[in-house]
Amino acid sequence: MKDLITVIAKALVDHPEEVRVTAKEDDRSITYEVSVHPEDIGKVIGKQGRIAKALRTVVASAAVKETKRVSVDILS
Repeated sequence: MKDLITVIAKALVDHPEEVRVTAKEDDRSITYEVSVHPEDIGKVIGKQGRIAKALRTVVASAAVKETKRVSVDILS
């Protein structure tokens, strides 16, 4: 899952070397935090959050097999 998010995020930004994805896991959920260069934050979020919503939809679809809830947070 982490690799999927990394590939998608790197394709969207101008500074792909600064994309970092970390996972925080607890009993019921896994949260993936995507950190990008400050200039690229708008490219990952998109107009009115459309790209971020699409990224979350793809991750949710890929996480159907997981027994835990999966979410994606975008950090600058």
